[in-house]
Amino acid sequence: MTKKILVSQPKPTSEKSPYFALAEKFDVKFVFRPFIKVEGLTAREFRQQRVNILDYTAIVFTSRHAIDNFFTLASEMRVNIPEDMKYFCVTEAIALYIQKYVLYRKRKVFFGTTGKVADLIPQMVKHKTEKYLIPMSDVHKDNLAEILDAKKLQHKECIMYRTVSNDFTDEEKKAFDYNMLIFFSPSGIEALQKNFPDFKQGDIAIATFGPATAKAVKDAGLRLDLEAPNDKYPSMTGALQHYLIVNSD
Repeated sequence: MTKKILVSQPKPTSEKSPYFALAEKFDVKFVFRPFIKVEGLTAREFRQQRVNILDYTAIVFTSRHAIDNFFTLASEMRVNIPEDMKYFCVTEAIALYIQKYVLYRKRKVFFGTTGKVADLIPQMVKHKTEKYLIPMSDVHKDNLAEILDAKKLQHKECIMYRTVSNDFTDEEKKAFDYNMLIFFSPSGIEALQKNFPDFKQGDIAIATFGPATAKAVKDAGLRLDLEAPNDKYPSMTGALQHYLIVNSD
């Protein structure tokens, strides 16, 4: 019977998270412990890419990590971001996060409504004379660059942060007694193998979100017990609820 589940994400900030409802309904304990973390590049590492931030007139942000590391690097390199710099963000929440670093009302900020990069493209096309700089992680897809090339927009992608294993302590390894592990990225599977090179799955169930993560589990020779999204359940918590109902004693 599933009693203790490790979720490889930060603990939800909202008390209304579906995870907490599942915990109460099925008498299950959830432990939220990210297997990976984001680490910013040093100014020296960034300079090796030969990218001059001030050569660009607009920045495209796809995550809060991108914002944090962009402004951190700019500060380290003593680059003063111009008042007329434009910012294009995939969601309003990311756009609002810019306020952490600059006065929002004094900047020209644009954002999409669906959270998908494609939704942001029409606004970027309206500003086709801009030179776009796109801070990215070391692990990323190239679809954005391909779309911008197709629209004949001037752009440059640069690495500003990377995903690394969030190593487990010896105490955490000794207390690794979970009935299920839930992963949301292939990097999480890599971190599992790094932290537990002799990992034996046995009766431990593994759940994944997204096809790339599911593939990483299979490629690692592990058994995949629950995959989301699927035809019936678009969310991890929805698929997990169904799994707990089927597998409850």
